[in-house]
Amino acid sequence: MQLKKQKTTRTTKQDTERGWKIVDLENQPLGRAASVIAQMLRGKDKPTYEPHIDNGDFVVAINSSKIKLTGKKWDLKLSRSHSGYPGGLKEWPAKKVMERHPDQLIRDAVWGMMPKNTSLSKRLMTKFKVYADAEHPHAAQNPTKVEI
Repeated sequence: MQLKKQKTTRTTKQDTERGWKIVDLENQPLGRAASVIAQMLRGKDKPTYEPHIDNGDFVVAINSSKIKLTGKKWDLKLSRSHSGYPGGLKEWPAKKVMERHPDQLIRDAVWGMMPKNTSLSKRLMTKFKVYADAEHPHAAQNPTKVEI
């Protein structure tokens, strides 16, 4: 009896087709928006997903200054930075971060959902563009709008 051979197709870096997607963050919860964006950046929404290959799309996030946090997170959620020296930890509440850098909250949330392999994560994050308002310079790429 002859058995049928099964073939597994492997996606290579040259086979990937990248698209441009635009996400409107107005009145969207931070965590939900970040998880959808992280999946698009990794390419998990495509049938050709490979965990070790960067085959995700470019993502443009607009209106990051109008993102929503529930409960008391504006005061209790902290962004942290450490200088590497003893006692070098600095913390800022989300409200203060939003005043200074409206794009930083969504960047930090998406960065936390990236794989912990730093070389792959850095490459994935270069495809993520964040803007505080509805204006963006990527209209020439014809991004498709994604609803969250």
